[in-house]
Amino acid sequence: MTDLDELLAGALSVGIAGHVKPDGDAFGSCMGLYLFLKEYYPQIRASVYLEDSYSQSYTFVSSSDEIIHDYPRQDPHDVFFSLDCADPARLGKAEEYFNAASKQVVIDHHISNTGFGMINEIQPDASSTSEIIALMIGRDRINKTIAEPLYMGIVHDTGIFQYSCTSSRTMMVGGWLIDTGIAFSKICDDTFFRKNYHQNQILGRSLTESILMLDGKVIFTVVHRKDMEFYRVKPQDLDGIVQQLRVTEGVEVALFLYESGVRQYKVSMRSNGKVDVAKVAVFFQGGGHKMAAGCTINGGVHDVVNNIVAKIDEQLKEQNA
Repeated sequence: MTDLDELLAGALSVGIAGHVKPDGDAFGSCMGLYLFLKEYYPQIRASVYLEDSYSQSYTFVSSSDEIIHDYPRQDPHDVFFSLDCADPARLGKAEEYFNAASKQVVIDHHISNTGFGMINEIQPDASSTSEIIALMIGRDRINKTIAEPLYMGIVHDTGIFQYSCTSSRTMMVGGWLIDTGIAFSKICDDTFFRKNYHQNQILGRSLTESILMLDGKVIFTVVHRKDMEFYRVKPQDLDGIVQQLRVTEGVEVALFLYESGVRQYKVSMRSNGKVDVAKVAVFFQGGGHKMAAGCTINGGVHDVVNNIVAKIDEQLKEQNA
C-alpha cells in the first residue's frame, strides 16, 4: 500500500477533491484525510474542494464548514489527492487543480478507474475509498474526529455493512473506528436512514410508479424534473430509491433514473449478483462496481431504459446459454 507519509514529505500545500455530486464515501474520505492532515501535518496548508450538492446531514463532520465550493484562482498545490473518483472529468472544476499539482495522487476503489494520477492507489476489492484512507492513516493515528467521516463513508458504500463489497477487512476497519468512541448508531440513523417528509413522498411515488421488465428480472422507475419541483427535492434527496427497488422479490437489476437535463437522465443501477452492472455502465460511458454502477444518457426515457435493459438481457442470456 502507498505510504501516506512519503506522499506528504516536503509538501506545504495539499489539495483534496472527490467526485461531483459527492456521496457519503466521497465526502467521508475527503474529510477524513483533511482532518488527518490538520491533526498530524499542521505545517501543511490543506484545502478540500467539493461541490455543495451533498446532503446537509453530512455536515455534522468537524470542519465541514471549511470545505471550498467556489474554486478560486491560486498557485498550484504541491500534492493533490483525487478521492473516490474513477475519471478526472468527474472531479468537476477541481480537475484543473489536480492537473496543475506537482504530485497527483489517485486513491479509489472503482474497478473502472484506469489510474490517471502520477501515483495510484486503486483497490477494487475495497468496500470504499474511506476504508483505504483509514488503512493508509493506520489505526494508531485515527482519533474520534477523523473516524467520524471515515465511518460514514464506509457505511454508505456498504449499505451498513450489508452489500457484497463488505469484507472481513471492512469489518475490522469499522471496529477500529468504533473503538475511538464515535456515535456509530447515530451516524447511521442521521446520514443513511433518516428522511424528511418530502424525501419520503418522492420515494413513495417512485415505488408506486415502478415497472417490471424481462419477466420481473428488471425493475425501473423514473423521476422527472417536474416531479422534483413539485415535491421540492434535489438530486441528493433521491438517495435510497434504487436500493429499495433492488430488494423487490425476483428482481436481478434495479434501475433508477432522474431527469438531469433536457432529454438527459442520470441512471443508477443495482444488481443482486447475476448481472455485472459496471459493464453496462461502462458501455454507456459510466462506471462503478459489479453490483452498483451508474451513467448519464441522453434521449427519451423509454429509449434510455430499453437500451440499458437490452444490455442486461444480453448478460442474462449468456448465462443461460
